[in-house]
Amino acid sequence: MEKIIKIDDKDVNFKATARTPRLYRSLVGRDMIVDMNKLQKAYTDKEKGEIANFDVLDLQIFEDTAYVMAYQANPEMKEKTPDEWLDTFDMFSIYEILPQILDLWLQNTKTTSSAKKK
Repeated sequence: MEKIIKIDDKDVNFKATARTPRLYRSLVGRDMIVDMNKLQKAYTDKEKGEIANFDVLDLQIFEDTAYVMAYQANPEMKEKTPDEWLDTFDMFSIYEILPQILDLWLQNTKTTSSAKKK
């Protein structure tokens, strides 16, 4: 699953597949499923009208996830760390980009089959 997201007036391609959690673990050293569940909860609290509870780890998870998905879509990119990649943008708003990253992740993990009744 791929998606183009406009960041700082640049079209950036993102990709999420079955390989994404493995790549995340390899590049970031954490479990993507655990991290994405934490990030989704913080974002869902915001959608319910509650104050967004984004802590420093949430921001890092967001930035790392965005980098991994961008790297997966473009493995030849010259930026080899999230910090190098983030330096290519003047502005990078979690509030504008996170919903699109979460949507890409959720579309990728959506179950395509239904359970059979016994």
